Amino acid sequence: MTNTQDEVMQFIKEQDVRFIRLAFCDIFGQMKNISISEDELPRAFATGISFDASAVKGFLQIDESDLLLFPDPSTLAILPWRPAQGRVVRFFCSIKRPDGTPFEGDGRSLLQAKVREAALDGYKFGVGPECEFYLFKMGEDGYPTTTPLDQGGYLDVAPLDKGENVRRDICLTLQQMGFYTERSHHESGPGQNEIDFKYSSALEAADNFITFKSVVKTIADRSGLFASFLPKPIAQKSGSGLHINLSLSREGVQDQRLEEAMTAGILRRIREITLFLNPMVNSYERLGAFEAPRSVGWGKANRSLLIRIPQTSGEYRRIEVRSPDPSCNPYLAITLLITAALEGVKENLKVSEESLGDAYQNQTGEILPTSLAEAMELASKSNFVRSNLPERLLTYFLEAKHAECETYENSSDKAEMSRKPFFLTT
Repeated sequence: MTNTQDEVMQFIKEQDVRFIRLAFCDIFGQMKNISISEDELPRAFATGISFDASAVKGFLQIDESDLLLFPDPSTLAILPWRPAQGRVVRFFCSIKRPDGTPFEGDGRSLLQAKVREAALDGYKFGVGPECEFYLFKMGEDGYPTTTPLDQGGYLDVAPLDKGENVRRDICLTLQQMGFYTERSHHESGPGQNEIDFKYSSALEAADNFITFKSVVKTIADRSGLFASFLPKPIAQKSGSGLHINLSLSREGVQDQRLEEAMTAGILRRIREITLFLNPMVNSYERLGAFEAPRSVGWGKANRSLLIRIPQTSGEYRRIEVRSPDPSCNPYLAITLLITAALEGVKENLKVSEESLGDAYQNQTGEILPTSLAEAMELASKSNFVRSNLPERLLTYFLEAKHAECETYENSSDKAEMSRKPFFLTT
């Protein structure tokens, strides 16, 4: 991986790169970018590239609109689907104010700071997302339909699985970008697919997830299809989750105590942070069905539980958080998860008794919020959330979600309104 600015500039020259995309995310996890020519890159590294932040939802007001993008040289990646002559590369960026201070709406910098803080205490996280998505056919008008690509089921093969070539192209494209996947397969729903990422650091995992969504949508579009990351695009069918695997070591050592303590920490805070793991009205149609968790509990084998601790060893030791979905902002989601995990470790929390049997029927204890409105209320009252997210970011996030809830409640067709983002960017 290229790490220094000098190495980047040499690469740009040798590989005939003509255009640079400076990528970042808004507070909801939607990727944005600005394209500059290669001769502007030294200036970008030195003083940043300005943009109108008042035009990005949740960023700034019109009277304080300027922000600057500073590319991270370690995130250089060629976009393989662009021409080989006059190539295009992409960097992820940190966002700063004109006075050089970090912008409080920059989730990537927030996660980066949390990782540095953990490292000072000797802690290192590994993160491995498992992401599900649907492939839908396109209509003659060029807009997506609600007809899935196939009627295949879990681990089916061709001809029932019609997405195998698309998944192959996605994995090969990601590999060309220096991003390695571990496995891919057809999931339970019609037209539903899953691709799992190779373990990496927390920041790399969040960057990889944003890259992954962009590549999936691009390859699907080039294949005449539409990729949807909506949590529940088809009623009465399997929803799409973003299972987040977490490992934790201290001074290079992993053990069962760390796993149990971080599990206890996440379970203690999970209801408060659900808004950032499941940020859409549609998210709550997924939870509690088709193995998506509802109860706040953990176990070793039951895949319908909120946290699963697989019986693995060595580099595969981990816990699996199964409630998040692909509509989340991965920087905020991972920041809150690892903060809750560290809280559990530092306070030496103990896990409750393992949940057994049918997790959906286990209503004796706590359950996850059942609606976006309930998740918002819990987050707004949480001292944990307020102490770990900038006030301005939280305020804008809550305002946007309140508007979504209001639009949904006032809709005459709630089912249609819940899946409206299907036709947008989710």
